[in-house]
Amino acid sequence: MAQPTMSVAPYWELTFDADGDVDAGQRDRLLAGARKSGIRDLIVFSHGWNNDRSGATLLYSRFFQPIPRLAPATARIGYAGVVWPSMRFCDEPIPDFPHATAVPPAPGLDGGTRHALLETFPGRAMVVERIARLLEQRPPEQSELEEFGRLVRELVDAVPPGPQALFGADTLTEGVPQDEPEMFSGPTAAACEEFAAALSAVEAEGFALPNPWDGAKELLRQATYYAMKRRAGTVGERGLGPLIGRLARAVPTVRVHLVGHSFGGRLVAFALRGLPDGVRAVKSVTLLQGAFSHYAFAAQGVLQGHQNRIDGPLVCCYSRFDQALGTMYPLASRMAGDAQGVVGEVLGAKWGAMGHDGVQAVPGTRACVLAEALSGPLPTSGCVNVDAAAVVRRGGAPAGAHSDIVHPELARVVLAAGRIT
Repeated sequence: MAQPTMSVAPYWELTFDADGDVDAGQRDRLLAGARKSGIRDLIVFSHGWNNDRSGATLLYSRFFQPIPRLAPATARIGYAGVVWPSMRFCDEPIPDFPHATAVPPAPGLDGGTRHALLETFPGRAMVVERIARLLEQRPPEQSELEEFGRLVRELVDAVPPGPQALFGADTLTEGVPQDEPEMFSGPTAAACEEFAAALSAVEAEGFALPNPWDGAKELLRQATYYAMKRRAGTVGERGLGPLIGRLARAVPTVRVHLVGHSFGGRLVAFALRGLPDGVRAVKSVTLLQGAFSHYAFAAQGVLQGHQNRIDGPLVCCYSRFDQALGTMYPLASRMAGDAQGVVGEVLGAKWGAMGHDGVQAVPGTRACVLAEALSGPLPTSGCVNVDAAAVVRRGGAPAGAHSDIVHPELARVVLAAGRIT
């Protein structure tokens, strides 16, 4: 498939593997190009659960497109897109990308999602095929459902070997890296029933007694997201953070602005933890529907105080219309026996995500709605919550508006956060 044409220039691509190692040729082209091009500001965008380079590049091209006309004529802006090994289920509707979501929701696995699982988890072909067969057959025996849960856990490698094992937690209470979410450690039938009930609520079908197999595909979906969550932290801290350090040494005048969508928000946030000591090149961070704990920067969070590594603000855009983060994320993220109900207040408050209600429990955090963020200067430091529900509001179940981020208003937020005005 031909790669989309990028809407802006100069543009550099940065490809990382699951352990955070960057493509050396692409890294060197960025370092040399940033120096020769004379750019002053570099906007670095990381995608969430796109399943290939083409989808990520198209997202970047669409999001970056209005920036040259929104920025002042004197601005010298460069652009970089992070590509990391993630995936998305092909039945998730994405506003502005209808051709990529032609597969209707169904209990079984469509061909595109099956292929994405094989690409994302290499060497697990037999496991993927057995999972697909069980989803299609939906056998009534409880033992078959427990077998499904075992296969899902095997697929995503709940506590993997290597560096990724250290990057699964957002808060200290999650227990790095031994503890697992209840969807891995508890009975599969119970987890599937809860997912089925949550899906029924999201789709406005009430709380009828669920068939556990109705939630089995959601269990698989959330389990793969758990693996993506680990990878995002790994790539951010071990890959992007050190790379920004090299860029700061090579081109000290370049101002870096990090932008992340979904787990890409987690990736750029963890890049702050990977910055070499003394590096102050990052002038802003903008999180678009960030798929990680709203307590990550709080006293109990693994990123506590890391917003201070930014020579500027950390801006968190969130929306109540994001069903992926408002319902499914807290349900999948909780620890065994440590929450109440399926979609109740306790669950959402304890295991909520940045992209649903913003940064929580960080003293001094400012808050505003999108119109206010665009009409006046943003704070020049600290955490800033921006309610973006005025534009981030489109999308169907189960993700809702999670991927509804291609808006010039959000591009303007990036420019405002970076003081590129």
